[in-house]
Amino acid sequence: MAISVQISINKNLYQRDPQSTDLGQRIIQEGIALINELGIESFTFKKLAARINSTEASIYRYFTNKHLLLVYLVSYYWEWVRFRIDFNTMNVEDPKQKIKIVIKTIVDTIRMATPVAYIDRDALHQLVIFEGTKAYHVKEVDEENKQGFFHTLKMLNSKISGIILELNPAFPYPKAAASDLLEMANNHSYYAEHLPTLTDIKIEKENTEELEQMMEYFIFRLTQ
Repeated sequence: MAISVQISINKNLYQRDPQSTDLGQRIIQEGIALINELGIESFTFKKLAARINSTEASIYRYFTNKHLLLVYLVSYYWEWVRFRIDFNTMNVEDPKQKIKIVIKTIVDTIRMATPVAYIDRDALHQLVIFEGTKAYHVKEVDEENKQGFFHTLKMLNSKISGIILELNPAFPYPKAAASDLLEMANNHSYYAEHLPTLTDIKIEKENTEELEQMMEYFIFRLTQ
């Protein structure tokens, strides 16, 4: 069941907040679905406009281009993960238990309803797995970083790296380990389904226990 949470996204990513109108919400909902169907390379605002029975001009009133729409969608996912980590680790003092909760939250977010009914959790997660890195693996990454496009991902990574340092204050690579955990969850979910010879885990019927165990083994051995 969706809960009432307002996800805040960098205003530089949009012309008008899509969460504020019915049309904006349809752009988000159907944009996720169409990007999943076509891939970001073949996705266009013209095709999205036809899908929602609107005009390209109406979509441009919300987003300058499809790249910013993609960054917005990926940012929404990462902000939702960060919110859930904050919520789930509230009042937890033991760093080892915190790390376990972080890992479970990263993985469980795949299965948890998003804060709003118009965003399908499975579709959004599929988009993050298949298209997520394309949001920041771009030639303009440095300029976009200056504009704060990747603030949500950096804040999430900072949150996790801080908890890793609670586990071992002398550990020299907390940021790298945090980003590895985030990438590991998505990459090995993808590998288990599509390229099983690239991973040692299996995910059957949304049973992600092996994935969580692998991530725990990785971080606890690394930070010893």
